Amino acid sequence: MQNFFQISKKIVLLGDPSVGKTSMIRKFVNNEFSDKYISTLGTKISKKTLIYKNFMNKMDVELNLIIWDVMGQNEYKIFHESACDGSQGALIVCDITCNDTIMNWSFWESCLFKVTGQIPIILIGNKNDLFNKHEYELQILKELSTEFKHPLYLTSAKTGENVEQVFNTLGQIILKSRCSILKFHVMWFCLMKHITQKVFLPNH
Repeated sequence: MQNFFQISKKIVLLGDPSVGKTSMIRKFVNNEFSDKYISTLGTKISKKTLIYKNFMNKMDVELNLIIWDVMGQNEYKIFHESACDGSQGALIVCDITCNDTIMNWSFWESCLFKVTGQIPIILIGNKNDLFNKHEYELQILKELSTEFKHPLYLTSAKTGENVEQVFNTLGQIILKSRCSILKFHVMWFCLMKHITQKVFLPNH
């Protein structure tokens, strides 16, 4: 019988309006995409379970990602900070075809870190299916990724390019960043499972 350890982590998707945050979540959670723009009013919360097999060479970890899709209007900064509270990882999403959304990246990072402190971030250049001659925007993203030491992925919510990978990668980074705490929980889980099996072991 396989050992499963269950854990839940909250993550947020941040970025300007219309960069594709909601579309990325819908593609990841439901494998759906619509060209129709859907404005997020307030916060929309989704959930997706990821399985990491043989994590830490002990057992399979079942990670429940609680995904917060946060509205992108900059004037609601207080609301953004409230939504970020308790987050353990984030995807900051830019539209690779729109330079303004890339330049606002630092706004979203500062808004996040003001509430959470340093937590894992992945920088996303979305709408890569529309990428044509946007070498300048791509270079800016690469420089931001290098300067702030955040991983960079180019994604397409429409085609699904790298969408599942970025969520999986963020989940792994979160688990590894909290490795000492997770080790304690895993050891406790194994101990309790061992005790339970002994208690209910039938006598011969």
